[in-house]
Amino acid sequence: MRSITFMIFFSIVLLVYSSLNYYVYSRGLMVFSCNPTLKKWYTIGFWSLVSSFIVGMFWERTASSIVSEWIYRVGAFWLAFMFYFLLALLLIDLIRLVNHFFHFLPVFTDVGKLVLGYSIIGVVSLVILGGYLNALTTRIKLIPLTIHKQVLGNKELKILMASDIHLGALIGERQELKLVRIINEQKPDLVLLCGDLVDGDIGPVLRKNLGKHIQEIRTPMGVYAIPGNHEYIGGIQNTLPYLKSINIKVLRDEVVTLPNGIQLVGRDDRDSRRMGGGDNPHELKLLAKELDPAKPIIVMNHQPFHLEEAVEIGADLHLSGHTHDGQMWPLNYVTEAIFELSWGLMKKNNTYFYVSSGFGSWGPPIRTGNSPEVVVFQIKFD
Repeated sequence: MRSITFMIFFSIVLLVYSSLNYYVYSRGLMVFSCNPTLKKWYTIGFWSLVSSFIVGMFWERTASSIVSEWIYRVGAFWLAFMFYFLLALLLIDLIRLVNHFFHFLPVFTDVGKLVLGYSIIGVVSLVILGGYLNALTTRIKLIPLTIHKQVLGNKELKILMASDIHLGALIGERQELKLVRIINEQKPDLVLLCGDLVDGDIGPVLRKNLGKHIQEIRTPMGVYAIPGNHEYIGGIQNTLPYLKSINIKVLRDEVVTLPNGIQLVGRDDRDSRRMGGGDNPHELKLLAKELDPAKPIIVMNHQPFHLEEAVEIGADLHLSGHTHDGQMWPLNYVTEAIFELSWGLMKKNNTYFYVSSGFGSWGPPIRTGNSPEVVVFQIKFD
């Protein structure tokens, strides 16, 4: 049944992907059709780029190698190009529609069409380049908070939160070392990884021995993680042993009480049942039976749905990722429409919520309109 569901889902995605690319291709063909040689190479190059994402993705899953990684990388960049070409062409077609009624545009010659085509390619390329450089620039966000509950020992606590690291074919050892360096510089008491540590299939992670530096992290209160939807996309039965092997304590609908009395609630991802994750409780109110509301409660929940549940159980801090804040403008408007909180800090009653834009990226290693981040909470208990 799951195989049939996957095939239906994949067929729909492939149909949409192919249709959007054909629209971009057909509009570009109007530009290059004036020159048979350009038309030929445009057709070959375009469909080679379109197929690179699909071919690379399946090759990475079946026989991960350096070759498959680079094909997938090219395909990931093409997703970003396709997206912004699509936006540009939709804007042009809208202008053409208005011109159909008001006739304010001049008649374009073949040379004019070529100039317009190359101009669009140039502008989109600059956007992609800027987004790539921006994706390499991680922001460290410091957030001071006061929680009106008592803890044992030190009344101040430094928590570093990172989400959506997406280790795999595109996010490799360089980014892993960068994250570890940031953690070592910040010297947190506790590190919380809020899902999607792995991008998907575990093959590229094992092939490149990723995680060997993360397991070197030493903090007074440890490193805890929760699964995200991408751990399930890649197969939780393969990913979970890997996470445990690099000294990360993975919480799946579990409560852990830290030495100072803080109660850490790790939610399993909401996609776990749909993707064969088992029969964990999944309802925060069931986990609340194990909690003492008089002591601090921190909830880790990858996808920021149903925030009111955290308020009902008296949580003090609720941490999520998943949204990437849209990753590429203007997709942030879509995530803002889907989620009550797409990015940033919010307070409801006595509960603080934070949704991170994430450390890594999915698909294109591109960020336009937002930046990757690591969040450091400086908490005082009063």
